Amino acid sequence: MEIKEVKELMSQFNDSSLTEFDLREGSFELYMNKNQTSRQVSAPVQKEEQPAETIAAPSNQTITEPTASESGATAESKSGGQVITSPIVGIVYLQPSPEQEAFKSVGEAVSQGDTVCIIEAMKLLNEITSEFDGTITEILVENEDVVEYGQPLFRIG
Repeated sequence: MEIKEVKELMSQFNDSSLTEFDLREGSFELYMNKNQTSRQVSAPVQKEEQPAETIAAPSNQTITEPTASESGATAESKSGGQVITSPIVGIVYLQPSPEQEAFKSVGEAVSQGDTVCIIEAMKLLNEITSEFDGTITEILVENEDVVEYGQPLFRIG
């Protein structure tokens, strides 16, 4: 299943009256839930050892479309500055590898096109780049967090 198809399913699920959606296709599994409680989804320590990948939407969040381009940047945030948002659902990595330093840290300058993080989705690593010039004023996620489509990742001032 391709990212475009997953995004379309998420959009349709968000706009529907369905409260749960579970799709299994080969080794791919997608579970979305709008209920107050959610089934337990255990995250593996190492992704390579698990045959099927599960992406679960947290029960207390709704999936929303970002307002900007596919690269995941939104124009202005409520508290000032620009916000880089996630263009896909996946696991965010703030550093290229566990042994290396983070791509960017608070107070560090960022230029348009700079890689700010990586998001792993369906065992593919997607580099997320900044569409803005400025300074990182806030990092809104932790390393290895599961992020949603449209979720704010970084605030640029």
